[in-house]
Amino acid sequence: MPDQPATPLLDRISRPADLHGLTDSQLVQLSREVREETISAVSVTGGHLGAGLGVVELTVALHAVFDTPRDKIVWDVSHQCYPHKILTERRDRIRTLRQKDGLSGFTKRSESPYDPFGAAHSSTSISAALGFAVARDLGGNVPEGLGDAIAVIGDGAMSAGMAYEAMNNAGHLKKRLIVILNDNEMSIAPPVGAMSSYLSRLYAEEPFQDFKAAAKGAVSLLPYPFREGAKRAKDILKGMAVGGTLFEQLGFSYLGPIDGHDMNQLLPVLRTVKARATGPILIHVLTKKGKGYGPAENARDKGHGVSKFNVLTGEQKKSPSNAPSYTAVFAESLVQEAADDDRICAVTAAMPDGTGLNLFAERYPSRCFDVGIAEQHGVTFSAGMAAGGLKPFCAMYSTFLQRGYDQVVHDVAIQRLPVRFAIDRAGLVGADGATHAGAFDVAYLANLPGFVVMAAADEAELKHMVATAAGYDDGPIAFRFPRGEGKGVEMPERGTPLEIGKGRIIRTGSRVALLSFGTRLAEVEKASEALAAKGITPTIADARFAKPLDRDLILSLAEDHEALITIEEGAVGGFGSHVAQLLADEGVFDRGLKYRSMVLPDIFIDQASPADMYAVAGMNAGDIEAKVLDVLAIASLGAQRA
Repeated sequence: MPDQPATPLLDRISRPADLHGLTDSQLVQLSREVREETISAVSVTGGHLGAGLGVVELTVALHAVFDTPRDKIVWDVSHQCYPHKILTERRDRIRTLRQKDGLSGFTKRSESPYDPFGAAHSSTSISAALGFAVARDLGGNVPEGLGDAIAVIGDGAMSAGMAYEAMNNAGHLKKRLIVILNDNEMSIAPPVGAMSSYLSRLYAEEPFQDFKAAAKGAVSLLPYPFREGAKRAKDILKGMAVGGTLFEQLGFSYLGPIDGHDMNQLLPVLRTVKARATGPILIHVLTKKGKGYGPAENARDKGHGVSKFNVLTGEQKKSPSNAPSYTAVFAESLVQEAADDDRICAVTAAMPDGTGLNLFAERYPSRCFDVGIAEQHGVTFSAGMAAGGLKPFCAMYSTFLQRGYDQVVHDVAIQRLPVRFAIDRAGLVGADGATHAGAFDVAYLANLPGFVVMAAADEAELKHMVATAAGYDDGPIAFRFPRGEGKGVEMPERGTPLEIGKGRIIRTGSRVALLSFGTRLAEVEKASEALAAKGITPTIADARFAKPLDRDLILSLAEDHEALITIEEGAVGGFGSHVAQLLADEGVFDRGLKYRSMVLPDIFIDQASPADMYAVAGMNAGDIEAKVLDVLAIASLGAQRA
């Protein structure tokens, strides 16, 4: 472990209440020490670095002014919450971030009373904070009490419609609610859309220096008395730029923009708002992602997500790769397909790098669309393009596509539009934990009429599935693949379209058939090797498709074996459930088939390495081996556990 920084003032802080007795100059010093502690901790664990560094001063100021946990700070997305965790009685565990049995990388209600609302997806904070405000006014009861409700939301998260739905409702209800717009001109990718342009106009044009000066001066203009000070500040802002007009039209008082790294601005504004605000108010705070750490400030993504790194140089300690990542294979395959078909285009929701579409955008910029954090719009936008004769690939993480499910049903499936869904981060993803696990997409897509649902067993299969989707025009089609590197299999030059609804036999055996859907196939093959040593040679098949099912393959496996086991990286209700339905409809169970389905358990699995998470899920090679022995009623160490 690297040497920990000297933090004499932070060492005296055990809880947020300890900040209330500090002077403003001590709070400045404390911010420096919290920043150094954050850098040191993330260098050990890896994680979200830049976002937290950008809100250090804001975090210290909020805890110094407000009375947490009675006052509720709701961090949108919450990947910026590491400084908050350091100050809220968790510093002694901060170097367990994102580790098995350690601290979550996001806010988590079960972890601390200082985390009033869990998050990891964006644009939820204003809705949740408004809920706390209403609960406060209607006599809600929680152990620590209910005080002010403060939502801290980034400019990227403000591109999602949910934020405006919440603001519109808050303006109507007129509850005392504090929204802090943390404007760093960058979410994960460079910001896109009209909201980004609107915010940029507040400070990016010629009068920027005067505007900053006005913002500093506005501190002295704030009440005493409040109404006159607020009016004069608003008049200055409106006279120099568009100001807070949009937010005011939604029913919010608007203050800002102010420098989010200057305690001489942050503290007076927050104190005044705490003392005088009556209805909903928005404080526009300008920050810099990665602030105070050169390697993060200079990185293209401002150090958004990093692995373990050297604090002095910023060099990340990445393990050597033995195979290309699934995401890279998808991106390169899509570029290949797009070279031959100019109707192919791509859509992502604020994740061009994460989905690999940055590569597509470099090659075909006019055919690649980043819609911002707006999955619902992204799905329907893709549907419109499909209806217009294009071939859209809508590339989203499994867990993010959940936000656009109504649009998948109504705007895509019912109209049978050929939108191609590239579903990244399928299965258990590791350090990001349950909020980012792709557990449910097979279940929520395969139950839709007319949908084709595929899962790649390895990177070569993924290449074939991209080609399959590119050539499929009869309705919506989806293919899923996990995070991380592939299996190291031999790769074809180009993908070859698969026959829709047809799986493949990997190895022929007897007694038991193992039917895999997705990348657990590698674990199935390991289990098969262990079983062979016990004299059992299973048949191994790769289903490829959850919908339509390969009826002939499944029924022949059922006919030729005494037991059939399906294995998938998804929740109950997915592939195995569809297989069970087919077998029941065909009366196979009446003929004595022993059928088992291995799926993710009915729990949310906390962060750990993917291998550890799959061990919790009971889906590694040893678990598959034990399942075979159990279903065949063969005594072994694995079967004697009872």
